[in-house]
Amino acid sequence: MHVKPSATGTPEPAPHRNPAQAEVLPLTHYENFPVASWLCPPRLRPPIAALYHFARTADDIADEGDDSPAQRLATLAAYQAELHATLAAGSVAGGRWQPVLAPLARQQAAWGLPVALLDDLISAFMQDIAYTRDQQRYPDRDSLLDYCRRSANPIGRLLLHLHGVTDAPALAQSDDICSALQLINFWQDLSQDIPRGRHYLTEADCLRFGVPRQQLQALQASPATLALIADNLAWAEQLMQRGAPLVHRLPGRAGWELRLVVQGGLRVLQRIRATGGNPLARRIKLGRADALPLLWRTLWM
Repeated sequence: MHVKPSATGTPEPAPHRNPAQAEVLPLTHYENFPVASWLCPPRLRPPIAALYHFARTADDIADEGDDSPAQRLATLAAYQAELHATLAAGSVAGGRWQPVLAPLARQQAAWGLPVALLDDLISAFMQDIAYTRDQQRYPDRDSLLDYCRRSANPIGRLLLHLHGVTDAPALAQSDDICSALQLINFWQDLSQDIPRGRHYLTEADCLRFGVPRQQLQALQASPATLALIADNLAWAEQLMQRGAPLVHRLPGRAGWELRLVVQGGLRVLQRIRATGGNPLARRIKLGRADALPLLWRTLWM
């Protein structure tokens, strides 16, 4: 999922562990969270860290350990119920996930964080479990964007809320950036997600390019699969470019952080294309060689 970004703003897989461990992990465990870095104003680090710890814990429940899909769904439902109980009790209610939820409740009260966005995140994690369990594919791009609306866009909206940016154009641009990052993560991770029974190439797109399910499951590159992937890369880039003007709306450190995130996503797309547009063979990620081009493009935004 979208909540495991690296220092460049693109997601990295988490180490394998049992979801039950997540409830006692300190916030320092999530050292890769970029917006809690030195670019983030110190006053915003506590709410951002609390939000990330909340989302990361839900993600671990959904993805890590050996629980069955039914058990994961039940655990996420319990997590959501404890979230609301903790918020109602003002962060003092006892429970399994209090090391995660009590700090979040304090920050929610201090900053007025929209609770509906927190519920959206949990809803997306639940949907991921159900789709993987049932070997479903998203029927079309509208349905995939609806998933991004709940899995990725809440993070951007919550961060804008903390910066006091709440107008409709800014929120729309944030949604474009977050959805683009989510899509880039999907196309970056095809070599890992398809063997796990989960991928996000839609049924309509696969039909349009004549790519059968069996060919994708075999991770076979062909002119049709490469054309399918290239079209989806272009879609993600279009969304990113549409949202990119938001970087000029955010002041100081926040604007520079967002520039890095936008350029990190675009750089991943460039790297995938440089390999012949084939992320079926291996996961494409950024390394030290990308640092200078990334910083140069960030400065020129």
